Amino acid sequence: MLIRLTWRYIRDHRWPVIAVALLQVLSTAAALSLPTLNAQIIDEGVVSGDIGYIWQTGGIMLAISAVQVLCAITSAYLGARIAMAVGRDARRDVFASVQQFGTLEVSRFSPPSLITRSTNDIQQVQMVLLMTFTIMVQVPIMLVGGVVMAMRQDTQLSWVLVAVIPLLALVMGIASTRLGPLFRKVQERLDGISKVLREHLSGVRIIRAFVMQGAERERYATANSGLKDVSLRVGLLMALLFPAVQLIVMSAQVGVIYFGAHRVEAGMEVGSLFAFLNYLMQIFMSVMMGMMMFMIVPRAEVCADRVMEVLNTTPSIAAPTTVRELPPGRATFALNDVSFRFPGAERDVLIGINVELSPGTTTAVIGSTGSGKTTLVNLLPRLLDPTAGAVTASGIPLPKLSLDVRERTALVPQKAFLFAGTIATNLRLGTPDASDDELWEALRVAQASEFVTDLDARVEAGGKNFSGGQRQRLTIARALVRRADLTIFDDSFSALDYATDARLRGALGDYLGDGAVLIVGQRVATIRGADTIVVLDGGQIVGSGTHEALMESCPTYQEIVLSQLTAEEAA
Repeated sequence: MLIRLTWRYIRDHRWPVIAVALLQVLSTAAALSLPTLNAQIIDEGVVSGDIGYIWQTGGIMLAISAVQVLCAITSAYLGARIAMAVGRDARRDVFASVQQFGTLEVSRFSPPSLITRSTNDIQQVQMVLLMTFTIMVQVPIMLVGGVVMAMRQDTQLSWVLVAVIPLLALVMGIASTRLGPLFRKVQERLDGISKVLREHLSGVRIIRAFVMQGAERERYATANSGLKDVSLRVGLLMALLFPAVQLIVMSAQVGVIYFGAHRVEAGMEVGSLFAFLNYLMQIFMSVMMGMMMFMIVPRAEVCADRVMEVLNTTPSIAAPTTVRELPPGRATFALNDVSFRFPGAERDVLIGINVELSPGTTTAVIGSTGSGKTTLVNLLPRLLDPTAGAVTASGIPLPKLSLDVRERTALVPQKAFLFAGTIATNLRLGTPDASDDELWEALRVAQASEFVTDLDARVEAGGKNFSGGQRQRLTIARALVRRADLTIFDDSFSALDYATDARLRGALGDYLGDGAVLIVGQRVATIRGADTIVVLDGGQIVGSGTHEALMESCPTYQEIVLSQLTAEEAA
């Protein structure tokens, strides 16, 4: 999976990659030539006392070293640029994929995991690429080249290499098979820490209000300890790996010196023995570099698998291959015998829902908590697809229309959310070309003009510098700017006082004109003036009609109304 992910992006940088490979080959070849030249200086210069030969060969070695350094620096620069570009492109694609996800996909991965995958996981893959371009290309060349050059110096000492290399391969193989599962656990524990921290930051006021700081510290300590335990096991394996390899290589070096002494007595040149030792150290260095890669590659493989899982996920909400067009004019949205069940749930959230939202009408939905009101709302802009039945716009099922059909709707969610920026940028979120006059009109209708004096006023992330009621009114104004065919208010007046609520609803009719309005609410006062009130109970419609008709025919509606109003007020 790591190879598939990196190849997906590296193929766009093939020429820099080829250049890096060539530079690394040249740099490694230069490094392999130095011990042989050093042996020649000893055998033909030092032993015979030829100073001129020493200066000449030393100059050649300096020139080769300069070429080696130049190649290493250039390849490192190019490799870093490629690795950073791959990381940038991978983050871009992960973000684009997440943007296409529906509610089901986001719930499946969880927001903390998606954050970790788009940051830490891609960073691990990026680091492996950087190490590959600066180190890994050298490893096989130096390893094989070192063995060949060492055997050229003395074939009878090469049996030491034959004994050492399989041992090194065995040690690294065992380590890599053990590290892979541990690195997967590390990433999962990182997800857990991100989840706890994200929940803490989002709910910090609730935690303080209920004096739950101690419990939160305990919860974070548990997640942190879990990560620490797995990381310690990884660190222990790595700590054992280096000494084991060093013991094998140093034992080989002692063997070479011991048996090399006998070979010198038998006629082997001293320079060749020094060259053999140098090549042995180069082999050792290549093994050490390979070990560094073995330490990060298993983790990067896990991370690449997690990133590819996001990239390969097909969103449940997708545009059709053959797109139908809506007829001109205002669209009529409808739910026709719609049922919906979340994956893995035991029962349907909605059962056989039939509702029509015609232009110029106001429809209200009321029901107890958990009756399916928000799920119904999410079906209309196609944030969810029904498991049975059809949601249509002007008689055309939404899955047969482009996802741009969402531009025909404007949604005010239960939880008011504002983005960092200004009031103007937030209001223009769905209507970038809206004029300042249009923004002020929407603010007036949403009863927000009383506290907004400047469209360029700063908005902090989440709208933290506004009260709950102010955030709600700004969110309503943002939806009103669109003047959509269908404007949906999902319990969007809950933070407003009754007077503000009444003024806002009174101004909606003239402002939205022939657009359809759907109001989901808990307050009877908010929904009693609707043309049609739909009563939900247990995911089913148990009543539909005007306030007066339902007071006569629907016991569930009567119970809701009388829990809020007196009999005289309800009449």
